[in-house]
Amino acid sequence: MDTVCNISSGEWSEQVLPRVAGYRPRHVVRRVASQTVTKVNPPIGIAFITLLYCAEISSACAVSYAYSCSNDVFWLSLTLLLMLIPAVMDQLTLIFVNRDLTSDQPFILFMHLVLLGPLIRCLEAIVMFCRLGKEEEPYVTITRKKQIYKDAEIELEQEVGHLVRRLVTHRNAFKRMAVIQAFLGSTPQLTLQLYVSVVEQEVPTSRAVLMCICLVSVTYGALVCNILAIQIKYDDYKIRLHPLAFICIILWRSLEISTRITILVLFGSVFKYYAMGIGGANFLLFFFLPWVQFWWSGAQLPDNVEKNFSRVGTVSVLFSITLLYAGINIFCWSAVQLRLGDRELIAKSQNWGCLALFYVFRGLENSVLLVVWYFFMTDVYAYFCAPFLVLQLIVAYCLAIAFMLFFMQYLHPCRSLFTHNVSDFLQCVCCKRDEAPEPLHLEPPWEPGVKHSIV
Repeated sequence: MDTVCNISSGEWSEQVLPRVAGYRPRHVVRRVASQTVTKVNPPIGIAFITLLYCAEISSACAVSYAYSCSNDVFWLSLTLLLMLIPAVMDQLTLIFVNRDLTSDQPFILFMHLVLLGPLIRCLEAIVMFCRLGKEEEPYVTITRKKQIYKDAEIELEQEVGHLVRRLVTHRNAFKRMAVIQAFLGSTPQLTLQLYVSVVEQEVPTSRAVLMCICLVSVTYGALVCNILAIQIKYDDYKIRLHPLAFICIILWRSLEISTRITILVLFGSVFKYYAMGIGGANFLLFFFLPWVQFWWSGAQLPDNVEKNFSRVGTVSVLFSITLLYAGINIFCWSAVQLRLGDRELIAKSQNWGCLALFYVFRGLENSVLLVVWYFFMTDVYAYFCAPFLVLQLIVAYCLAIAFMLFFMQYLHPCRSLFTHNVSDFLQCVCCKRDEAPEPLHLEPPWEPGVKHSIV
C-alpha cells in the first residue's frame, strides 16, 4: 500500500520531534590515520607504581622487624597481613590482565610467585618502549576512538602496532594494580600505623616513613581510580584531562580520604571494638550490595570475563572485583556502580542519586563519630584543641565535596555528554518534568471519489 505523504528525515525531526532544552546537534567527523602508531609516552607511570610497591613492602618489613624486637605480636601480625594481601592481589591482577595463565612463561610466573612480578613487568615495559620504531611490526591492530571537540565528535581510526598494544596492556594492568595497592593495602596500613602512633604516643622513623609512602600511594591510587572510572564508563571516547582537573581530583580525594582515616582513628582510639564494627559493617554492606542486586534482578553470570574460565573462575574474578569495590567505598566514593549481571559489569550512566545518597550518609556518619569522640575522648588529647580539630575535619570534608562538584561541573572531560549536570541538580531542574509537546493535529487531504489511506 502506497503512502499518501512522504516526509524527509530532516523535516520530520524539525516538525514532529520535540525540542529539548539545551539540545545541540553533534556532528561526527571521521579522521583516518595514514601511518601506524609507533610513538607513545614513556612508561613513567609503570616505573612510579613499581617504585611505590617496592618501597611500601620494604618499609613494612622494617616496621615489622621493629615490632618483633619489641615483642608486639599483634601489631606485627596485622602489619604483615596488610602487606601480603594486596601484594598477592597485585600479582593475580598482573597475571590476569596480561593473560599469562595460557602462555608458556615459567620465569615470569616464578617472579610473581615470589611477589616480584611488578619488577619484572616494569623492566619488560621499559625494554618494549626502547624497541619501538626500531623494527618493522609483523601485524597491526585498528582502533577507533571518539574525541569530543566543542559541538563535534571526531572519530579517530588508527593503526596500532603489536609492541604499542602490548605496552598499553601493561599500562592498564599497572593502573589496576595501583588501585588495588592503594585501597586494599596502603589505606588500611596507613589507618593501622596512625592508630598505633596515637595509642603509643610515639612515631618512630620507620613507621613515619611507612605512613608517608602509604599516603603517596593512596593519593596516586585515588587519582588513577577516578581516571579509570571515566575511561571505563566512556570506553568509546579518547579521554584527556586538563592539568587543573588533575589538581582538583587530587585535592578532592586527598581531603576525603584523609578526613575519613583521621575520624576512624580518633573514634577507634576511644571505642576500639565499635570502630572495628563500623568498618566491618561498611565493608559487608558494600561487598554484598552488588550481589543482592544481582540476585534480585534474576540475571545470569556474565560469560565475557574470560573465555577460558569456568563458572568457578568467573565467580572468583567477580568476588575479587566486589572485594576491591567494598575496600574503596569504606574510605571514599568509588565513582562506579557495579552491575554483576551486565556485560560491562558496571553502570555506564551517571547516577547522581547514588552519588548524593553516598555523600549524605557518609557525612552524617562522620559527624556522628566525631561528636561521640568529642564527648568521650580520653586524656591522650588533653594537649589538643578538640573543638578546633572537629571544625577542621568537618570543613575539610565539605571542601572535598566542593572540589568534587567543581570537577563534575567544569572539568569533567565528558561533561557535555551528561543528561543533567551539577547545576541542574542544585537548581532541581532534574526534578521537574519537561512539559509534554502539544500533539500535531494533521488532517489528511480529502478529494471525492479517491480512496485515502495513511501509513
